[in-house]
Amino acid sequence: MFAHRSSRRSRIARGALALGLVTCTSAMLMGCSQPSAHAADAGNSAATSADRRLAVLAQTAADTGSLGVIVRVDNGTGTAVEIARQAAWTKADHRLAAGDLFRVGSNTKPLTATLVLQQVADGRIGLDDTVEKWLPGLVGGGDDITVRMLLNHTSGLGDFLLTPEFLGSLMGQEQRTWTPEELLAITPEQDPPTAPGEHYSYSNTNYEALGLILEKATGRSLSKLIEEKITKPLGMKNTYLATNAAWPARKQHVTGYEPDAERLKEILSGVTDLPDGVGFAGPERPDDNVETSAIDPSWSWAAGGMVSTAHDWQKFLSALMSGRLVPEAQMKEMRTTVDAPEERGRYGLGLMQVSTPCGTVWGHTGGLPGYSSEIYSDADGRRSVAVLTSTNFGIKEEAAAAANKDLTDAAICQMLGKPQPSESPAG
Repeated sequence: MFAHRSSRRSRIARGALALGLVTCTSAMLMGCSQPSAHAADAGNSAATSADRRLAVLAQTAADTGSLGVIVRVDNGTGTAVEIARQAAWTKADHRLAAGDLFRVGSNTKPLTATLVLQQVADGRIGLDDTVEKWLPGLVGGGDDITVRMLLNHTSGLGDFLLTPEFLGSLMGQEQRTWTPEELLAITPEQDPPTAPGEHYSYSNTNYEALGLILEKATGRSLSKLIEEKITKPLGMKNTYLATNAAWPARKQHVTGYEPDAERLKEILSGVTDLPDGVGFAGPERPDDNVETSAIDPSWSWAAGGMVSTAHDWQKFLSALMSGRLVPEAQMKEMRTTVDAPEERGRYGLGLMQVSTPCGTVWGHTGGLPGYSSEIYSDADGRRSVAVLTSTNFGIKEEAAAAANKDLTDAAICQMLGKPQPSESPAG
């Protein structure tokens, strides 16, 4: 699905054009003894100050265009910090809570990749198996595309999101249930064409194909595999694969929004000229927004169809990065990356390695109409962070993008136990 920040914005642009992330290091100089009461108080005070600043940044982001923001920071040493903030007018639609259900979009890709690597470990799938072996006749050039290439987006396949045939469904203007096979059929060549294995180019088509390969290799549906291999073992009780636009009864969820047609046209004016009236389907909302919660996300499937909570998805990512879900040999493959400049770092097998002001993190980004997410952990899964935002295109506007970036960078720094960016000596 759409990715977040720099990568997400460029992918949004391409879609439009197609119409169109405190240890004691001084032990040699002074003992790592138990802190004094005074030191503990100082540490607690610093943590409280950081939490407060994070809450201020979250509210600023919400008021500047993010509309609704959930931030959850688990630094591995105690109770997680949970923050939910929203623009005032959105409270009439719902009262945002840190445990609300959320469409995590392309954060689904690490989960799909985990399922594939589990099957690789069991000998059912080979990373160097061709797509043609598993999906004969379904993917053009499948004899030259491997499972590994699908996983790390070096397949040379284009993206169905970029096709005029799909735009109406993406916008919610067309009510149609797409099968993965149909999405593969409308996938265009990359522009310009790229040979398999040549370079990285993000495509949701890769993960639709991986979903089909998983089902064929196991004889199980993707939703059943997710339940058996991931959500049930990890106790992820608020996580499921969406098969339609419905939300579970009695489960509060985040209401998603996007700019209306006129605002959307202006946002993308430097990229493409949208026809008048082309916009997202949904009820009108204040400040030239449209509610998009009823847009069917089922087409996103293995590429981006998961619904979850910040807590649940951090649980998954921490389990993955700590080695609980995939054997060591396959985890090494997962962390073998290719250059992915548009992701601010590198891309492995379903995992982004992202450079941030406070260090390198692992995870993924995600986006669907009305929903953006950045969910990361440190290298060993002890610490994790989630920033969920109730708009996708809405944070393309300059002020909104800056406020959202400030919030995400601060949350990642707090997760890593580093000073938040403006607190550092360099300012």
